[in-house]
Amino acid sequence: MELLEITTLALVICITCLIFLLVWRKSHKMRRLPPGPAPLPIIGNMLQLNPKDIPGSLCKLAEEYGPVYTLHIGPQLTVVLHGYEAVKEALIDQGDEFLGRGPMPIIEDTLKGYGIVFSHGERWKQMRRFSLMTLRNFGMGKRSIEERVQEEARYLVEELRQTEAQPFDPTFVLSCAPCNTICSILFSERFQYTNEKFLYLMNLLNENFRQINSPWSQMYNLWPRLIKHLPGQHRAFSKRSKDLKYFILEKVKEHQESLDHNSARDYIDCFLSKMEEEKNNPESEFDMENLVTCASNLFAAGTETLSNTLRFGLLLLMKHPEVEAKVHEEIDSVIGRNQSPCMKDKMKLPYTEAVLHEIQRFINLLPSNLPHAVIRDTKFRQFVIPKGTTVLPLLSSIMFDCKEFPNPEKFDPGHFLDKNGSFKKTEYFVPFSLGKRACVGESLARMELFLFFTTIMQNFSLKPLVEPKELTIKPVVTGLLNIPPPYKLCCIPR
Repeated sequence: MELLEITTLALVICITCLIFLLVWRKSHKMRRLPPGPAPLPIIGNMLQLNPKDIPGSLCKLAEEYGPVYTLHIGPQLTVVLHGYEAVKEALIDQGDEFLGRGPMPIIEDTLKGYGIVFSHGERWKQMRRFSLMTLRNFGMGKRSIEERVQEEARYLVEELRQTEAQPFDPTFVLSCAPCNTICSILFSERFQYTNEKFLYLMNLLNENFRQINSPWSQMYNLWPRLIKHLPGQHRAFSKRSKDLKYFILEKVKEHQESLDHNSARDYIDCFLSKMEEEKNNPESEFDMENLVTCASNLFAAGTETLSNTLRFGLLLLMKHPEVEAKVHEEIDSVIGRNQSPCMKDKMKLPYTEAVLHEIQRFINLLPSNLPHAVIRDTKFRQFVIPKGTTVLPLLSSIMFDCKEFPNPEKFDPGHFLDKNGSFKKTEYFVPFSLGKRACVGESLARMELFLFFTTIMQNFSLKPLVEPKELTIKPVVTGLLNIPPPYKLCCIPR
């Protein structure tokens, strides 16, 4: 009996010491974290965040806690980076340590770690390297893709002409053009704007990008284990995502039947050839699941981000007709009315280029960036960030920096012009993020935005249905994405 008591006492002492050690290690690590507001149980610091403007709340907290601070978003430990210096130091200077992707369960539950955007480690490296190389080989920034974009721009103009200067909502048509561009790259095909399958795909993307900003999606991301078993919007989100993957899979099967390894037609052909090449490599990540997910990543991101930027851009020009007039004047003098804009014109259109940069800066499409994560315990400045911690590098804090952009809340193309009227570059222009996790399709997106925008402005004047001063330019929701408010306009042929 005495032996049992001694054994029990020893066990209790060991367990107590172990618990004390774990608590001490956790509190010791917490003391080495950046400063931040004290969290409440379960909800963390959610009461300090405005659900209608989370990026604004994050920037406001930086005023109190500095450019690097700790926040508990629900149960999730998060380090927030505010300002160009902190973001650059993390994503570029210490980029290898901040390579992880922070959790977004509502998306990850469908992607399951495959693809480019939400993959990790060796899989992410292989998928990103391959996608960059393939897009570049197919002419990213070169003539072949430029011709495809120019062709789609002409289809877009014809579609706008069919409105016959009557009021219309531009959401759909401005989604079709970039979607067709990415379709031509992925599987060598474009769709008529009236194609039923095409219309269905557009609806899938539009609804999911709207839902990803909803309060329900934010709740799901915070407490996925609880909410995933409940009925709700996340089930519709998942179904739409799977429907897009099924569509891609159909295209892959069609390609398999006509594949010529010596003559790749598009991204899917290249991936299938790579799968065959590495079929005996146990370390290879080139499989059907990664192919379908990579293609759906490119499809979704390449469509919605650009279409939202174009929609915001036309709205801002109607709000500022003096800017539109200067764009028309410059395009008329440099390109004229009869010749299609091309990438060589870019250097000759400094004001138009400044307008495009200011549109992207001002709309701040992805204000909080996609979440990053540190892949190991990381010393950052005087702090230590534990492995796996979510990191939010705030792009809004860079593109609204008042020292770099005087009056950042004002839409002003002069932010990107020098005193001589020449285009002025700045490191603070980061709509595609920074570092190794930056947008894989940045070059393509820049080309599309320039060619679609200049072609529209070459052919049309924009007429709002109300006085410019009455137009609302505030995003409908500010969460992961800034989505423009719905509006109608008239495209008047020039």
